[in-house]
Amino acid sequence: MADGPDPSAALEATGANLGERMRERRKQLRLTLQQVADQAGFSVGFISQIERGITVPSLTSLVAVCRVLEVDIGSFFPSPRGESPVTRRRTRAAYAVDGKPGSSVTYERLSAAFPGNVLRSTLIHEPPGFRSEPMSHEGEEIFFILEGALTLEIDGERMILETGDSAHFPSTRTHATWNHTDQPATILHTCTMDVFGDGAPSGRPETTLAVTRAGDPRQLRPKTR
Repeated sequence: MADGPDPSAALEATGANLGERMRERRKQLRLTLQQVADQAGFSVGFISQIERGITVPSLTSLVAVCRVLEVDIGSFFPSPRGESPVTRRRTRAAYAVDGKPGSSVTYERLSAAFPGNVLRSTLIHEPPGFRSEPMSHEGEEIFFILEGALTLEIDGERMILETGDSAHFPSTRTHATWNHTDQPATILHTCTMDVFGDGAPSGRPETTLAVTRAGDPRQLRPKTR
């Protein structure tokens, strides 16, 4: 982290939206769009679209960009705190990366924060047609479809996950999701990437992919590369 004033405080003081805050921080560091894109692992067009408010990044994508910009994810939006080991359906707040629940993908935090924890879990509500950007990062993750259906692409291989289906894979493999339906999808997502800014994750990335189907106890096509 660079020396100097706390960038989180500076960004919060502007009152600007997500894209404007990202642009301001990038310019503070004297980075070009291309440099941010290259270091975060995205296209320059994707970073530009975020800054212009055309695209809202997923939670994991925003974490990757925050690392390049040397700020905590809480600098861009109020990240929920995991102070209790129990969450209640009626009191659990939904939040969005752009601060506008209902306008894009929304999340509900399920996991708690405590010393040494490595699992981060959320309920993800994806609107029809939403596509995440392809990315890879440290750790591993699990998708479990609670409602609706989702197209999951891993290393160029597409598969449709329907209600009750799950996928578990190393996050080091390039992955993206797409709600290809005309109905919202709700996904239970668990990963080891620190998407809440609680602390550094740990764990050993693997190279296998395991997919299970609702009503089918067999593991489908474990894959190695």
